[in-house]
Amino acid sequence: MTLESLLAAGTRALAENGDLRTSRERFAEAYEAAADTGDVPTLVAAALGAGGVWVHEHRTAAEAELVRSRIKHALTLVEPRSDIALRLRLRLTAESDYQANTHADVLALLDEARQVADPVVRVEALSLAHHCVLGPEHGELRQELAAEMIGESLRSRRRGDLAMALMWQVVDHFLAGDPHAVRRLTDLQERLKHEDHLAVRFVVSAVEVMLAIRDGRFGEAEQLAGVSAQLGAAAGDVDATAWYGAQICAIRWYQGRTAELFPLLDHLVHSPTLSTVDNSFFSALAVAAALSGDRRKAEGALAMLCRRGLDSLPRSSTWLVTMSGVADAAHLLGDVEVAREVYGLLLPFARLPLMASLAVTCFGSAQHPLGLAALTFGDAGVAVTHLRAAVRDNLALGHWPAALSSRRKYAEALERSGDVEEARRQLATCASEAAALGVTAPDVELSVRREGKKWLVRLGGRRVLVDGGVGMAHLAVLVANPGREIDAAELVAGAEALTEEITAQDQLDLEALRQYRNRLAELRGRELSPAERTEHDWLAGEIAAATGLGGRTRTFSDSGERARIAVGKAIRRAVSALSSADPLIGDHVRERVRTGRRCSYSPE
Repeated sequence: MTLESLLAAGTRALAENGDLRTSRERFAEAYEAAADTGDVPTLVAAALGAGGVWVHEHRTAAEAELVRSRIKHALTLVEPRSDIALRLRLRLTAESDYQANTHADVLALLDEARQVADPVVRVEALSLAHHCVLGPEHGELRQELAAEMIGESLRSRRRGDLAMALMWQVVDHFLAGDPHAVRRLTDLQERLKHEDHLAVRFVVSAVEVMLAIRDGRFGEAEQLAGVSAQLGAAAGDVDATAWYGAQICAIRWYQGRTAELFPLLDHLVHSPTLSTVDNSFFSALAVAAALSGDRRKAEGALAMLCRRGLDSLPRSSTWLVTMSGVADAAHLLGDVEVAREVYGLLLPFARLPLMASLAVTCFGSAQHPLGLAALTFGDAGVAVTHLRAAVRDNLALGHWPAALSSRRKYAEALERSGDVEEARRQLATCASEAAALGVTAPDVELSVRREGKKWLVRLGGRRVLVDGGVGMAHLAVLVANPGREIDAAELVAGAEALTEEITAQDQLDLEALRQYRNRLAELRGRELSPAERTEHDWLAGEIAAATGLGGRTRTFSDSGERARIAVGKAIRRAVSALSSADPLIGDHVRERVRTGRRCSYSPE
């Protein structure tokens, strides 16, 4: 291809088609050929075009420095007061401001561009400036810039300019939680059917994934996310990987499967494709690690974010979701100091939705992490206020999974504030809404597992440690097999007997006695808590009742009846201990566990 055709191909791919990959290739070829032949105008145009349509489009240090050095060189070859010089300075300044999380210099150059006759200069200046003010405090300014860009793009006569301007307007409306955002999106979707723009179509596809997640269509959202990532890769957009990762994180979060993401996030946080001002994956890692039980990794990720103070983190397009993740991690780790800090930073943005980047994911209302933070530092009244607002705002957004999640936490806040009856009503509403929508609320899953000498019981975001005992062991088995009826004798005999029929009382008692005696030996010889003393006395009585003279095993004709009584008593004691520690968890277990000859736990 000739120099002229290379430059034309690059310009067409960038300014009309939004094909970032092709434009980069053609501009690189044109620059190198122009440098060999001494064609200054082509070299300058190719250097400018290599910057792309986005700010910070080149992520690796080597690639970014190559593009920057070529633009700087081009700037030395042109008349300093020319339009092309202004365009080159705009690109360099936007890149610098973006990395430094500032915008004053690029806005000053925008004012200079407004005095230029060429609308192309103004369009480029507006788009670059818009990209540098994606923080949550600049909503009104962004909307003004997008509206101005739409007007200028009608004069620039470059097809891609209008697509970019409309895209910025759509993004702004979503970032602001505007109820007419979908209407704007529909308008852009229709335009793209007739005048395609690959980079803008990638953004639109990512927003469509976000809307599917809001609607609770997780399976469809995951498929759409894969298609969107492929489209981004085809367009040559460096954010394809990060956006896909963010969308999968959102899906798994609302599915209650965030812990699964721990290995992926542990790797992704170090990806060179991530923006230098994006810290959202570190906060996601802290949450996933905490939910996975890796407290050290969770605390490490949170400490990394807080090491210079949360206020030092860039107010980028992912700042709100980063702060939301910090609030979640602090809540899971019980970090009161961090909870207070993140509360103060988020409070001015309470009415905004928690959007990442160009509205590619949404984690609901910012009221939710504010409520979590308040719960963490112990102000139940403030938490109630924020979480009530979170439910309302999430319903207004049409974000059904977030509304369910916020309602669940609202119930917890109500219970902590002493309004147990209203908390129960909210939980009932949460369950019925989840069933009606076909959405599983991740926060209502119960888990029971041993942690040292105690048992950790989780019900969504609620967690409580209770003293050990055979009743908790029985509950752990039932909860691990939801909906399945398990013979009481099998619970007593232990997991090894789950597939064996117990026909002799001697077999049952030997196994049960072994477990009871082992537990009694653990309790003897140390100072006991009231609950442990109760368990000690019960175990001693059970052993005495089950053995004859000299500790020999008694013989019973009905092993099933013996097991029914023993398991029923043990589970009732465990539920009583749970209710004392957390009334809502206790109620949940009591209403869903059935005892008798056959026992079960039914989540619904």
